Amino acid sequence: MHKILIVYFSRHGSVARMAEQVSIGIDSNQACQSVQRSLPAVSANSEQSEAAIPEQGVPFAQLSDLENCAGLVVGSPGYFGNMAAAVKHFFDQTSPLWLAGGMIGKPAGVFTATSSMHGGQETVLTSMMLPLLHHGMLVTGIPYSEPALNQTRTGATPYGASHLSGQQGCELSEHERAACRALGKRVADIACRLA
Repeated sequence: MHKILIVYFSRHGSVARMAEQVSIGIDSNQACQSVQRSLPAVSANSEQSEAAIPEQGVPFAQLSDLENCAGLVVGSPGYFGNMAAAVKHFFDQTSPLWLAGGMIGKPAGVFTATSSMHGGQETVLTSMMLPLLHHGMLVTGIPYSEPALNQTRTGATPYGASHLSGQQGCELSEHERAACRALGKRVADIACRLA
């Protein structure tokens, strides 16, 4: 069973809902199992402000999760066209894994949610790709053979899955859910081919 890791930060729940859909896509490949891990918020305090293990919900990601996965899908809300600080902070701690070449050749994908149509979804997605490329991962998006890309009026891009959450955090559209599932399935299928 190939474990495909989903690591995400979700402040208001939209990215967490997307992670659930990505998980469904991964699990549609019977040779793969999705593993969800969340990220704690970062703080200006220099002391640890979050428990190492959350009291409820999805466990926080650890470097060992990255070492033991066959593929990776990363999610973040968009802030001013970039990934959340929590996701960047997590990547900043992966230098030992980079030095060991632990992620080289593994497939990866990315997903995001923004509150406005022009909230920089594609730049957020590409910002998350940069550390993955430095790790030597094989980054994939969603091909236009996925009908949701041509039909959506909300989110979904060829760079990865996206969601237009609005100011109040609306539910994912059917096209956004389809894009999330397609991304998860694509990373899982590539992991199987590479194995």
